[in-house]
Amino acid sequence: MAKKKILTIFGTRPEAIKMAPLVKEIEENSDALESIVCVTAQHRQMLDQVLNLFNIKPDFDLNIMKENQNLWSLTSDVLLKTKDVIDKVQPDVVLVHGDTTTSMAAALSAFYAKVPVGHVEAGLRTFDKYYPFPEEINRVFTDSVCTYHFAPTDMSCENLIKSQIPKEHIYKTGNTVIDALLYTVNNYDEKIAGLELNPDYKTILLTSHRRENFGEPIKNICKAVLDLVNIHKDIEIVYPVHPNPNVRKPVYELLDGHDRIHLIEPLEYAQFCTLMKQSHIIMTDSGGVQEEAPSLGKPVLVLRDTTERPEAVEYGTVKLVGADKDKIVSAADMLLKDENEYKKMSEAINPYGDGLASKRIVDVLKSIK
Repeated sequence: MAKKKILTIFGTRPEAIKMAPLVKEIEENSDALESIVCVTAQHRQMLDQVLNLFNIKPDFDLNIMKENQNLWSLTSDVLLKTKDVIDKVQPDVVLVHGDTTTSMAAALSAFYAKVPVGHVEAGLRTFDKYYPFPEEINRVFTDSVCTYHFAPTDMSCENLIKSQIPKEHIYKTGNTVIDALLYTVNNYDEKIAGLELNPDYKTILLTSHRRENFGEPIKNICKAVLDLVNIHKDIEIVYPVHPNPNVRKPVYELLDGHDRIHLIEPLEYAQFCTLMKQSHIIMTDSGGVQEEAPSLGKPVLVLRDTTERPEAVEYGTVKLVGADKDKIVSAADMLLKDENEYKKMSEAINPYGDGLASKRIVDVLKSIK
């Protein structure tokens, strides 16, 4: 029987982290599946770090990243260039991930070619089309054109059913990000050059890069950080600062020069996992970190007003604080002072998976007639 050609398309670092264990699992099933990898390089440098970590060599590299690229040019570039790849490969299934512009445009490209699409991390919703922007519409649109929906949780399955997706096309798999995390923490312990943390201090890891936090919100987050280091003399903040100038400019203007605030360059994934393990609290607007940190027993304060990952809120592993300075300070202050509150969040069950999501997805792909 001929092997099924599986074309995996991704372009950003978060996508690469979550698709890497799936690519490796497809490769391990080479008797039944042929793995073809296409990267758009929507994020260039940060994408390459993950590819190197997991030893993935793309078959196609579209290298579409441009200075000051916008959603219009990005969408059209992905749509047109993935068309050429799909025409050449003639895949049986195209796999995309999550909610990026790469995923949305690549799914549309495959749909136009009448190639079935599998959506990894399907069914996430905030039910607000402008928050997060443009991610909410990207994932809703991607679900609408896909044939196979690999949903991480019961709630994401329910969201798909409410969207009129046939039940027989929905597969609950867990989230592949847990596969990637467990592989990385079990195989790597990466030191971060130039970062010397005081073992007597509690480390707060901070990340913020989403569009909805550009402008005043990120300034409010920075002001909250300043308040926290002034109130608590036994903490230090580590902030890997995203290269986007909308992030870097206000962050460096407000936080640079403080001896207990470390502004560093974005980290390779293995280093970031090490830093998560070393942290006491994590503050983030990242979706992936909301899923990963609970597996390491770390309380997460989410710097967003809504989340498409409400399961962690229900289970108590994360708390929504938005970009409200007072809410951020109050929530972090409680975790730093109240051992019972900290223990309650750090020991809550992670609802996002057991590290076997990639295997479940590959089992589905192998079963497709």
